[in-house]
This record gives sequence, structure tokens and C-alpha cells, in this order.
Amino acid sequence: MTSELRTILFVSPYVPSRIRVRTFHMLHELAARGHRVTLFCPARGAADANELQALRPVCARIVAVPQSRLSPLRGYARALFEDLPLQAAHNLGGSMGETLHKLLTREHFDVIYVEHLRAVEVVLRATTPGSPPLVYDGVDCISLLFERALRSSPSRKTQALALLDLARTRRYEARILSRCHAVTVTSPEDRWALMTLAEQQQLAADNVYVVPNGVALDYFAPQHLPRQPARLVFSGKMSYHANHAAALYLLRDIMPLVWRQRADVTIAIVGAEPGAELLACAKDPRVQVTGFVPDLRLYLAEATLAVCPLRYGVGIQNKVLEALAMGTPVLAARQATVALAAEVGRDLLTASDAADFAAQILALLARPAQLDALGRNGRRYVEQYHSWARSIALLEEVLEHTRAWY
Repeated sequence: MTSELRTILFVSPYVPSRIRVRTFHMLHELAARGHRVTLFCPARGAADANELQALRPVCARIVAVPQSRLSPLRGYARALFEDLPLQAAHNLGGSMGETLHKLLTREHFDVIYVEHLRAVEVVLRATTPGSPPLVYDGVDCISLLFERALRSSPSRKTQALALLDLARTRRYEARILSRCHAVTVTSPEDRWALMTLAEQQQLAADNVYVVPNGVALDYFAPQHLPRQPARLVFSGKMSYHANHAAALYLLRDIMPLVWRQRADVTIAIVGAEPGAELLACAKDPRVQVTGFVPDLRLYLAEATLAVCPLRYGVGIQNKVLEALAMGTPVLAARQATVALAAEVGRDLLTASDAADFAAQILALLARPAQLDALGRNGRRYVEQYHSWARSIALLEEVLEHTRAWY
């Protein structure tokens, strides 16, 4: 706990919800620890209105700025004439900037905490030299993600979008470090990537801190129910390009190798907004593509094994933390675990390619005792390293560093 409570202006590029895990829990934990938090975010439609209503007991105040469907498009058009990544321009097409500037001129806050590239430019343009210290939670190094998508994505569209914005995102992320009082990310790898960008452009980079994602340990808890035999699960928002690529890789490259020896193995692809390619895979009766589900825990609890074959990515994978917290054994690509302190072989397992994934899936399905041990050890790991209370304590240390600008 810091030495004093703070009035925090919490700026988010979307309405926090259980789907937006990091913002949702950061907001709740800061409020629970006594900080007076004002949430500032865009809002559109009935779903956002319902989520905001649920947040009112948590926040001292909510300032929700109406956003039309055309607002992001207007922002993207502005990016074409400025040296801005498209994501940084996402919220520049509406009235968020003007509303935020007015709020800052009439009210006092001890610190501004802004999450993600999609919101930080709005804040930078609304602040003045007399504004409160700014803590920017980049979450991940986006240019590093684009580099990996360009190199490893099977989608030409994803590669083209990554190429379009890569150079601008590199320049922008480096500049951010000198324009914010502190920057946080979820992993040491993302910190290294940002600091390397800044060094290449001869900018200061001594203000980047690691605040890892946590997991809701009471919510994602082992249910001690019988698991379905030979049942695999992969979870995540399927409209996100890295998850979409991983799901297709799992179904098209890994599972045929598994089914050659174990035709009884079934798999659930669980997450919102699956595309036509994924939905088509569900024609196989052994494949379930759920779309949005109200409670992910049911699918994790019944699975024998959670598989996370990411082909590229950055930061901490919440899908891995949630499965570990449920006591579900995890087999993942190394990239999905590089941000963790977990011990491979004890807390989880990793695989390198389709043949390796298939071989380990088959071996694990034949070794229930090893699956049980992995499940127990994975739960112990997240209890030690990934509580949200621990993450917020680290964030409070970052906020403490901003006292120099009070």
C-alpha cells in the first residue's frame, strides 16, 4: 500500500468488463484499496450501458463519452495525415479529447492512469504542463506484436495491416516513454522491447516497469468435478488475429495428427466472434466452436487439457493463467509462457511444433497421474505469482514514483 490514498483519473479506450480483464481488475482493486477512482471511457450501445451500471458501485464517478460507429474511422483518417499509428488515432475522431480537457481544467486528480495505445494519444492532447502525472499502461509492446505477426501470421490480411503500421508504431512507442512519467507493461520481454526502441532513437527509457496480469483466484478456482475423458480446450476472443491463427493451427495441423491415433479426442474452441473458417471446422462432430459463452469456467473445468498453440504473441496470456487457476493442465507454445516464472515440466508443459504438440497431447492423455500433478502445481504457481492484489501492489509502487511530479 502506498503511504497515502490517491484520486485517480482512470482512462480506458473501452468500458472495463470481465472480457477486458486487465482494466476490469485494475479498476476494482484500486478502488478496493481505498483510492478514489474516476473512470473516463467511450461508450456505445446498450451492452456498454449495462457494464457501466455494474461499475457504479466501484467508481467514485464515471464519465462515459458517447461514441458513434464512425468515430474510429474519423480517427483513422486523421492518422493518415499525421505520424500516428492507427491504434493511437482510434479515439481521436469523437469528442473524448475535448471532454477530457474540460474535465482536467475543472477538477483535480493526483494521477492520470491510461490504459492501452488506443487511449494515450487522447490524454496527451488533452493535458497541459500543469496536468497531473501520467502513468501509461501499454500492456504489451504493440510494435513487437506487429513484428511477430508480420513474420508468423498465416493471414495475408494480418500481415498487411502489421506492415502498414509497424514503422509508425515503433516511432510512437519510443516517443511515449519521454512523454509519460511512467510506463507499465505485463512482461520483462515487453519492457526490453520498449527500452530497445527508445535506445535506437536515442530517447530516455528508465521509466518502464513490469506489472504482470493477475487472475481472479476466487472466481477461476478448481471445481473438483470429473473431467470429460480426452477433452481439449482452447479459449480466447477469436476475433483477435493471434487467437484465430492459433485455433486454425490447432484444428488443421495438430488435431489430425492426434486423431490418427486417438479418434475419440474432442476439442472445444471457446471464445467470442469466431470467423467463418473456424465455424466451418465445427462440421466435424469432434470439434465444438462455441462463440461467446457466459461462463468460461464450465469449459475449463470439464477439459482434460488446455492447449495454447500460439504462433505469435506478446505479453502474458490470460487464457493460460485462467486454465492454471482452474487446475486444468496446460500445454502451450513457448511464446505463450515466456512472460511467466512457471517451471516447465512441473507447472505446465511446452511444445515447439505440430508434431510435438500432438505427441505430448497423446502422451498426457495416457498419463492421468501426470495430468493431476500438472493441475495441482499450476494452481499453486498462479496463487504465488499472479494474484491481482500482488499486481496492484506493484502498480502502487509505480504510482509512488510519480510523487516527484506532485
